Amino acid sequence: MFRSRRSGLVRRLWRSRAPVEGDGEAGSSSGGGGGSGGGASPGSEAELKALTHSVLKRIKEKQLEGLLQAVESRGGARSPCLLLPSKVDAKLGQQSYSLPLLLSKVFRWPDLRHGAELKRLPGCESYGKVNPELVCCNPHHMSRLCELESPPPPYSRYPVDFLKPPGKFYNVPAFYSQALLESGERGHWCVVAYWEEKTRVGRLYSVQESSLDIFYDLPQGTGFCLGQLASDSRSQLVQMVRAKIGYGIQLSREADGVWVYNRSCYPIFIKSATLDNPASRTLLVHKVFPGFSIKAFDYEKANSLQRPNDHEFSQQPRTGFTVQISFVKGWGQCYTRQFISSCPCWLEVIFNNR
Repeated sequence: MFRSRRSGLVRRLWRSRAPVEGDGEAGSSSGGGGGSGGGASPGSEAELKALTHSVLKRIKEKQLEGLLQAVESRGGARSPCLLLPSKVDAKLGQQSYSLPLLLSKVFRWPDLRHGAELKRLPGCESYGKVNPELVCCNPHHMSRLCELESPPPPYSRYPVDFLKPPGKFYNVPAFYSQALLESGERGHWCVVAYWEEKTRVGRLYSVQESSLDIFYDLPQGTGFCLGQLASDSRSQLVQMVRAKIGYGIQLSREADGVWVYNRSCYPIFIKSATLDNPASRTLLVHKVFPGFSIKAFDYEKANSLQRPNDHEFSQQPRTGFTVQISFVKGWGQCYTRQFISSCPCWLEVIFNNR
């Protein structure tokens, strides 16, 4: 029987859907996991398939090709926006789904239930638009919002390890001055340093564009490529973790602060003074699952933290303007590694407060 190319694309897309817990038919993971499972129940699988097929068959062939490219590359390849009517909803059982929500549920997060859980990435055409006639439904132009953990029992106001692990390390004001000298650029909004345990590898990266991809291996990737940085001696653990960085993260400066999107297949861990309640007595290390985004830095909160009577901030005046990000391995009170300098691969992001 003759089958159209459109039908073939639809079948390939369905085979590439995100795996539901206990579903052995789905293709490989779309890299946007991290949820707790609990997607469509076995009884509703046929209904979800029929609904998805009916939506996909109404999409133009060229749009299907772009969607397939996004899904099969797990967001690694640049893919166009999938612009569809914003007022069209799809009904699954008793619940109605917008098209962006439905396709994000099918191809990335089977446990997704509400549009409020999603955050559109800044490179998308629909980013920042309110009630447009056409809305992008490309699931890899979306991220999922990370929920912050509850703080553990308090110990100290700001742990010393936040910026100064034991042993020879660096002085923050001097480090930032060095960043300015190394970059030789003005108008940047942050500088990024890459560390392997206690050793900084490569030059400081000065960021002027509104967003930056930091990755080990990314198809069509531009930005800060960690895979190209050479080091004379790397432990076996560092080599193993470097290989897991993959698509890495996207760092983006937006209207409400700086967001970090985890594009990799493994969790990342973030520590920032602006992520926690200013009245809290300790700073948490936050775990961000693949496909999730977190507002890692808030300029207004950071400025309010610069208090002249705060001993820690008087000793380290840029403490509130620094974020630390570790790939794959966590550190702090809940982990075997107490200091970030014990983590195999990590980043230091220092923001320009001027």
